[in-house]
Amino acid sequence: MTEKKQQHKKKRGKVQHIRGSPKKRKISGKAVFSSESIPGKMLADVKNLITDKVSELKRADQKKLFLANFPYLMFAYFFNKIAWLYRVNTGATSWDKFMNTITYFELAFQNLWPSLNHIDLLCGIAGGVAVKLIIIYRTKNARKYRLGVEYGSARWGIEKDIRPYADPEFENNIILTETESLTMSSRPKNPKYARNKNILVIGGSGSGKTRFFVKPNIMQMHSSYVITDPKGTVLLEVGSMLAKGSPMTDENGKIVRDKEGKVIYEPYKIKVLNTINFKKSMHYNPFVYIRSEKDILKLVTTIIANTKGEGQQSGEDFWVKAEKLYYCALIGYIWYEGREEEKNFNTLLAMINASEAREDDENFKNPVDLMFDELEQKDPNHFAVRQYKKYKLAAGVVCSKRLLNQAVGKSLRTHNLKPKKGAQVMRKNEKITALYERLSRDDFGKDDDQQRESNSISNQKAMLEEFAARQGFTNIVHFTDDGISGTCFDRPGFLAMMKEVEAGNVEYLCIKDMSRMGRDYLKVGQIMEILRQRGVRLIAINDGVDSARGDDDFTPFRNIMNEYYARDTSRKIRSTFQSKGKSGKHLTGTVIYGYLWNEARDQWLVDPEAAEVVKRIFAMTIEGYGPYQIASKLKEEKILIPSAYLAQHGEGVNKNKTFKDVYGWGSSTICNLLEKREYLGHTVNFKTRKHFKDKKSHYVPEDEWTIFENTHEPIIDQQTFDLVQKIRGNVRRYPDGWGEAAPLTGLLYCADCGGKMYVHRTNNGKRISQYTCSQYTKVPCGTLCKTQHRINEDVVLSLVSEMLKAIAEYAKHDRAEFVRVVQEAQSSQQTTEVRKHRTRLATAKQRVSELEVLLCKIYEDNILGKLSDSRYATLDAQYEKEQSELTAEISVLEKAVKSYEKHEKDADRFIALIDKYENFDKLTIAMLNEFIEKILVHERDRKGSIQTTQEVEIYFNFVGRFVPPAFGEVELTPEELEEIRKREERKDRLHQNYLKRKASGAQKQYEDKIKKRKKAEIEAKKAAIRAEDIAKGVFVPVSSLPQREPMKGVQTA
Repeated sequence: MTEKKQQHKKKRGKVQHIRGSPKKRKISGKAVFSSESIPGKMLADVKNLITDKVSELKRADQKKLFLANFPYLMFAYFFNKIAWLYRVNTGATSWDKFMNTITYFELAFQNLWPSLNHIDLLCGIAGGVAVKLIIIYRTKNARKYRLGVEYGSARWGIEKDIRPYADPEFENNIILTETESLTMSSRPKNPKYARNKNILVIGGSGSGKTRFFVKPNIMQMHSSYVITDPKGTVLLEVGSMLAKGSPMTDENGKIVRDKEGKVIYEPYKIKVLNTINFKKSMHYNPFVYIRSEKDILKLVTTIIANTKGEGQQSGEDFWVKAEKLYYCALIGYIWYEGREEEKNFNTLLAMINASEAREDDENFKNPVDLMFDELEQKDPNHFAVRQYKKYKLAAGVVCSKRLLNQAVGKSLRTHNLKPKKGAQVMRKNEKITALYERLSRDDFGKDDDQQRESNSISNQKAMLEEFAARQGFTNIVHFTDDGISGTCFDRPGFLAMMKEVEAGNVEYLCIKDMSRMGRDYLKVGQIMEILRQRGVRLIAINDGVDSARGDDDFTPFRNIMNEYYARDTSRKIRSTFQSKGKSGKHLTGTVIYGYLWNEARDQWLVDPEAAEVVKRIFAMTIEGYGPYQIASKLKEEKILIPSAYLAQHGEGVNKNKTFKDVYGWGSSTICNLLEKREYLGHTVNFKTRKHFKDKKSHYVPEDEWTIFENTHEPIIDQQTFDLVQKIRGNVRRYPDGWGEAAPLTGLLYCADCGGKMYVHRTNNGKRISQYTCSQYTKVPCGTLCKTQHRINEDVVLSLVSEMLKAIAEYAKHDRAEFVRVVQEAQSSQQTTEVRKHRTRLATAKQRVSELEVLLCKIYEDNILGKLSDSRYATLDAQYEKEQSELTAEISVLEKAVKSYEKHEKDADRFIALIDKYENFDKLTIAMLNEFIEKILVHERDRKGSIQTTQEVEIYFNFVGRFVPPAFGEVELTPEELEEIRKREERKDRLHQNYLKRKASGAQKQYEDKIKKRKKAEIEAKKAAIRAEDIAKGVFVPVSSLPQREPMKGVQTA
C-alpha cells in the first residue's frame, strides 16, 4: 500500500472533534460518549427526542408485526374450527370421528366465532405455529444449492484477491480501475487465473468511458488496436503518442538505446478510415469493393453526399436524382465493361469531362452517348444502359419530372433500396403521402387473368396516384413489395414505410384494399392501432375504409376474411402437394447426393461417382469409423462436399452460391447422409411442413412421413442400412490413447438388471479392457444393480469367435440338421417369451379399459359435486399419464408378438451370413453387429478369484440363443471330477488364509509394498519414454519455445 493510501486510511479512522461534540473513548469494543462538556438541559432534550422516536418505531413495528403474522392467525383459526368439529363429532373410534369430520366439513364454519375450549385453542395455536415454522424452514433453506458453489459465498474482493490475475509488468495489463488490472496473457503461469479479455464498460453520455478507460488502455501500447471513434476525438488526443510509439525492448525486456544514449521507439502504423468526412480519411479505391449493383447505388449516394460544398443548400431533389442516375450509369459502365486498370475515379472524371451538351442541337451526341449506344446494341437490358436512358429523360432545360421520378423510384425498388425522402418530388419540411402496393405469389397463381391483372403493381400504382391527385395529397412516395405473401410482415417495402411512420414523417397512407396491408387479422389490427397513435390517416379505397371517418365496424371482419383467404390458399396448395406426394412423385425439385435427374426430370438416376462416395461412407461406418473421422478422411482426399458437387452439375439449392471450402466435410453432413432412406430406393415425402404465416419449414414426426418403396435404383441395400443404424444407435467408445475402439459396446447387457455394459480400461502394467454394468455405478452405488458383473473383453471375443467357428462347422457339415435344430430352439424360446408378452399385453389392455371407466366416474363425481376440482385435476392427470404409458407399451408388445411369427426363413438368412465370412479368428465391429443381437453377462461364481466360472448368454441375429452341440454339456470322467474337487478345496484354503492375513494386517502391508513397487516401475517407464521423446525432438519444454513478437497497431476513426 502506498504512503498516500496509508495516510488516507488513518484519516478515515480518526474522529474529528468540533466544538460542542462529545469526546470519544473506547470501552469493550463500543463507542461511548462522555457528557462532561454537555449542559444537563441539552442532554434531557436529547433523551426526550430519543424516547419519542423509540415509541414511534414501536408503533410501526407493532403494525408490521400484525400484518406479517395475520396469515398464521387465519391458519390458527382454521385449525381451531377443525379441532372443535372433531371434538363434537360422534364415533366409536378416532377413525370414525376423523371420517365424520371430513364428511361434515362445512359444519365447522356455520358459526364464524372461534371455539374457546382450551383444547381447541391449543390445537389452533399449535397449527398456526407449525405452519409458521414450516415456512421459516423452507425460506431459510431456499435457493441455497448451487453445483460446486456455496450459496451466498460471493463477496467484494480486495487488491490482494485480483493480484494473481495481473501481470507483474504494469505495461502488460488491461487497466480496469486505478488499483485493479488484468493480464493480457492468455496463458498465465497458473492456468486457473486465465480470464476472458472481453470487457463491457457501461456508463451514460459524458460519464468518462473514453477518458478513464479507452485512452488509458491505448496508452499501454502493448498490442495492436482497432478503434471505432464516433466522436472523432481519440485520434486527435493519442495520435501523436501512437506515432511516436513505445520504447523498443530487447529479449531480456531492457529498453534499447542508440549510440548517443537516446531511447529508440517503435512507432505504430496508423491507418484512418473516415466514412463521414473523406478529407480526413486515407484514400482508397472504392471500385475494388463493388460486388453488385446495390454497391454501385451505395457508392453513388456517398459520392453525392460528400461532393456538396461547405454550407451549400441542397437544391430540389429532382436534380439530385438526375445526378444519381448519371453517376449510376457511368460507374455501372466502368464496373461492367472497363478493364481492371480503368476501374477508378480517373476514368469516371474522364467520362464526365467527355459528356458535352449543346442546347442549340438536341440531336448532338458526345463520345459518352456513342459508348452507351454501342453498349445498348450489344445488351439492351444492361444495367448501365437502363440508368443512362432514365437520365436522358431529364436532358435539356425542359423535362418531365413525373417520368423521371417514376423511373428513379422503379430503379431503386429493383435493388431493394429506398431513398430517405421517397421517389417523388417533395417539398421541404412537409409530411409525405405513402402509397403502398403489394403483389403476392398467391395472386400470380389465380385462374382469373382479369383479377391477376387488376392486382398488378402497375395498376395499383395508377389507382393510388389517381386517388391521391383527386384528394389533393402531395409529397407522394411509393412503397412496394412485389411477389411477397401478405402473411409475412418482414417485407422490405412495408418495413421502410413503417420506419417513416414511426419517425412521424407520414400524414396519409393509401392502399388498394385491406388485404394489401396483410392477411393476419391480429397483426393488421396492431398496425392500425400504431397508425392511429401516430396520427396517420389510413385509406383503403376498394373497402371504403377511412380512419378520418372513425372506426369501421366491418374492418375487423374484412381482416379475418383476408386471413381466411391466405389460410384457404395454403390449404389448397398443400392439398395439391399431398396429392402429388401420395402418388409417389418427388415433391422437391432437387436431388440428393448420389443421384441425378433424368432428361425429363421425373426420375432419379444413380450418379456413379457420388454413389461410390456414399457406399464408402456406409462401409467406413460399419468398420467403426465415426462421422468426424470419415469427414476428415474425405476432406484429406479433397472430395467435393455434396452441395458443391451438385452445384457443379447444376443441381441443388446452392448452385449459384460461392463456397468458402468445397472440401469442408463436416460430421453433421455425414450423419445426414447416413439417415437418408432414399438410398434404399425409396421416395420419402412430407418430412417437413410449412406454416402459411411464417413460411418456415418445421420437421414432422417420422410416423407422419409417407414412404414409397422401390421408386428408383437403390445405392445401399436394406441389410447394410439397418446395420449402420444399429451401430450408430450404440454409444460408441472412440479410440483412446491406445488407438483402439471398443467393438462390443452396445452389445453387452447385464443379465440381472438389463442395463447396458460399458468398457473401462486399466493400465496397471497391463492394458486390460473390461466391461461393467452401467447401473451399478449410479449413485448411490450398488442400489440399481448389486454387483459390477465385470468381464474381460478378450474373454467375450474369444467365446464369440469359438462359438461362431463351431456353428459354421456344424452348419456346413449338415445344413438340413442345422435348420431343424435352429427352428426347434426358436419355437421353444419363442413359446416362453411370447407367453410372457401375451400375458403382459392382456393385463395392459385390461388396465386401459379400467382407466376409461375410472375417468368417466371421476368426471361424473366432479360434475355432481362429489369430487373437488383440485382433486379431480390430480386424479385426471394421474390416470391420463398411466393410460398413455400403457398405450405405448401395448404398441411395443403387439409388434413384438407379431415379429415372432416371421422367423421361418431366419435359419437360411443366418447360414447366408455365415457363408459370407470364412475366417472367424479376428472379429471386426461389422461382423459383431451383423451376427450378435445381444450378450447377457451373469455375475461370477466367486469374486476376487483368478479361476472362476461366469455364465454368458449369446443371442444371435435371426436365430436367437443357439448353442451348437460342440458347446453342449459333456459328461466328466471320475478323474476330471476329482481334479475339480481338489481345485475347489485349494480355492477355499487360499481364501481362508487370505481372510486371516487381512485380519492381522499382513495383507495390507503386502499390498502396499506391491503398489509402491509397481508405482516406481511405472514412473521409471514414463521417465524413459519422456527422455526418448526429448531426444527425438517430439517433446519440447515450454521454456524453450520462441517468444511472440509484439504486434503493430491499427486505428480506425
